[in-house]
Amino acid sequence: MKQFKGRVISPGKIKAEALVSHGGLNTLASFQKALQFGDKKATCGDQNNPDLYGKQMVGKALCLPQTIGSTTGGLVLYCACSMKRQPACLLFSKPIDSLAAAGAVLADVWLDDVTMPVIDSLGDEFLNYVKDGMQISVEDDGIITVE
Repeated sequence: MKQFKGRVISPGKIKAEALVSHGGLNTLASFQKALQFGDKKATCGDQNNPDLYGKQMVGKALCLPQTIGSTTGGLVLYCACSMKRQPACLLFSKPIDSLAAAGAVLADVWLDDVTMPVIDSLGDEFLNYVKDGMQISVEDDGIITVE
């Protein structure tokens, strides 16, 4: 068991299974099937991300360095949340970009029945330590426990 401390972007307490990407998350490519074609499990459709491609993202603690891709990133995250197709949480090893942060904050503020904690700046050690299937606990203060 190991703990990490990050910056809270969107608060919340949650426990979930880790899903790890060592490359950036292209939100549009990753969530396209979920948003356009009704995939309720949010199977990652980004063929350029071998860590996530074909894996279900709903309900997972999505551990990643950063998001990449188009300016639709924030809206894609907000829409995934509004359709109940979001990860359990987003845990960034690096500082979050402004577009992803906007989508997470808007979902937190505007959607009453959705929780998706977002923590950034967890460090490279976090991303090197966590593996798919590990249990992640997120606390309101940005403490992440990996078991």
